[in-house]
Amino acid sequence: MHKAYPTTPAELTALTTPPQHLGPALTALWLVRHNQWEAAHQLVQNANDAESAWVHAHLHRKEGDDTNAAYWYAKAGRKPCSLPLEIEWEQIAQELLRHPHSNPL
Repeated sequence: MHKAYPTTPAELTALTTPPQHLGPALTALWLVRHNQWEAAHQLVQNANDAESAWVHAHLHRKEGDDTNAAYWYAKAGRKPCSLPLEIEWEQIAQELLRHPHSNPL
């Protein structure tokens, strides 16, 4: 049985259903980790918070659209990432799990 609120990326990944109670950014991270890119993108594309914009950037980077990713990194107030996608996913998850509140854009 999992905690109601995961505290590590591994715990987030281990959840058996999307953690919608954790907000769009963490839910989208779970979805993309479970090979549901389209659902993840749909969730964050209309969200109006910096965390979702950061995840949105990661999603576009994952699909190879670096120009669109750069736009979303800027919206999130972050520099474009050049780390391997897996490492970036882990870093985003770690930070969002530490600071789960949403920052409006």
